[in-house]
Amino acid sequence: MRILVLLLLFLCETQSCATSRPNFVLLMADDLGIGDPGCYGNKTLRTPNIDRLAEGGVKLTQHLAASPLCTPSRAAFMTGMASQSKVGVFLFSASSGGLPTSEITFAKLLKNQGYSTALIGKWHLGTNCHNKTDFCHHPLSHGFDYFHGLPVTNLRDCKPGEGTVFTTGIRMLVSVPLQLIAIALLTLAVLKCLGLLPTPGLVFFCLLFLAAVILGLVVCFLYYFRPLNCFLMRNHEITQQPLSYDHLTQRLTEDAAEFIRRNAETPFLLVLSYLHVHTALFSSKDFAGKSKHGAYGDTAEEMDWSVGQILNVLDELRLANNTLIYFSSDQGAHVEEVTTRGEVHGGSNGIYKGGKANNWEGGIRVPGILRWPGVIPAGLEIDEPTSNMDIFPTVAKLAGSPLPEDRIIDGRDLMPLLQGKSQRSDHEFLFHYCNFYLNAVRWHPRNSTSIWKAFFFTPKFTPEGANGCFSTHVCFCHGDYITHHHPPLLFDISKDPRERNPLTMTTEPRFQEILEAMQQAADHHTKTLQEVPNQLSLGNIVWKPWLQMCCSSSGLSCQCDQEKQDRTVSH
Repeated sequence: MRILVLLLLFLCETQSCATSRPNFVLLMADDLGIGDPGCYGNKTLRTPNIDRLAEGGVKLTQHLAASPLCTPSRAAFMTGMASQSKVGVFLFSASSGGLPTSEITFAKLLKNQGYSTALIGKWHLGTNCHNKTDFCHHPLSHGFDYFHGLPVTNLRDCKPGEGTVFTTGIRMLVSVPLQLIAIALLTLAVLKCLGLLPTPGLVFFCLLFLAAVILGLVVCFLYYFRPLNCFLMRNHEITQQPLSYDHLTQRLTEDAAEFIRRNAETPFLLVLSYLHVHTALFSSKDFAGKSKHGAYGDTAEEMDWSVGQILNVLDELRLANNTLIYFSSDQGAHVEEVTTRGEVHGGSNGIYKGGKANNWEGGIRVPGILRWPGVIPAGLEIDEPTSNMDIFPTVAKLAGSPLPEDRIIDGRDLMPLLQGKSQRSDHEFLFHYCNFYLNAVRWHPRNSTSIWKAFFFTPKFTPEGANGCFSTHVCFCHGDYITHHHPPLLFDISKDPRERNPLTMTTEPRFQEILEAMQQAADHHTKTLQEVPNQLSLGNIVWKPWLQMCCSSSGLSCQCDQEKQDRTVSH
């Protein structure tokens, strides 16, 4: 009898330990719209595995990205803190900016608690600071034991034949100098014909040489961009340069599954950060041409397959009941992603206005699904405001880690809301930034069902009547690209989620009172912001040749494929 009691006590202690220290699998899509998964209402895009995740857990219907752009959104997700920057994202692997070493990620906290940690897929938070081997911003410097993936991001320029994302920038930077040179040449030719100028041979030659240099720089930039910026790494080593899209999702998924198998007996954190569905779109032959939504649908359905593979591994190893799974997207769908051939390469934000790079609901309201069988109720739907910043304190508390006391954590522990112990979100106010600028404030008063959202400025959609900034490919946050609002544009999101009917003093009796309360909250919020080095300043985002990583020592050829060799050995 005594032995039986001791055995029961041991089992109870084991059960308690398992419940208090779960494994974590965090699945982050790139540019997936809230209108894309079937569980959020899509009837034609097949996402059975994401839907299975939602059926077995909680679906958040007002889950918000901390920023509508990749880099700041991912920084906030990793640290639980809102990010500010004047420029949106990193584009070069040889930039010196990135997630500062002073930041504390949930991976650092969990590693200190004995967790094995891995990030597989997209990082996009910088690599080096002063030289190409210091790896100050690298995932391994931020708490991850293992990294396999893309240090920057997936772009059209990474895939031959898919065009370039720099068309607008090149046009703005190059067209004016070339036009001035053309005007100067034409003027010289006219003056010569009129006999007003002697033969200007040297001047002609210099102007033509200058035009050739400008065009040559553009061609070199576009030619070398792919090998210098589109490559895969395993820990600190480049394994494939330039990257190959051949079975890329399968390779990364297989590596993620292998990480789970290696750590099945110990607590682990896996962040599987998908390259899907950011352009350039890609999919293997098993998915290419199979969806009802062209290349975008093929890509989304391949990502869903990957989610299913991870769920299957957890079931196979009997880890599902002791694993908290989170699925989301770093921001809304990129609605302006339309090719020169007219093919739509962006997703759906459902009923919501706008998309990636702006703070209309379509840019920041994203899928949010959490599953933990036996701990989180299955099939629950929550319409309270939550944020991807909330994952930081939620994961830290469940892992038994105290939160850092030397900084303000903007995220809130989700567990009381997910378990039904609380019916309201802990977020009374949320602040939406467009790069460096405070763009909008969201207020969910404690004594009200209303959710107020006030815009200080909004982007100018182009062409007129469009649902995005198609002329510039993304919306900007400054100058002639925005419209300032005095008083701020006010919506009640609980009644007008499409943001079609701004309120006025006539339609909302408390109009002035509401705006004053939101302005006071914004003023208080800005006073709490600490001055930190701007990681996305011009000096930190430009290409620096001494930071350029290359797997070959022979000039800028930068070609290697250790991934192919590894696959050959493993098979």
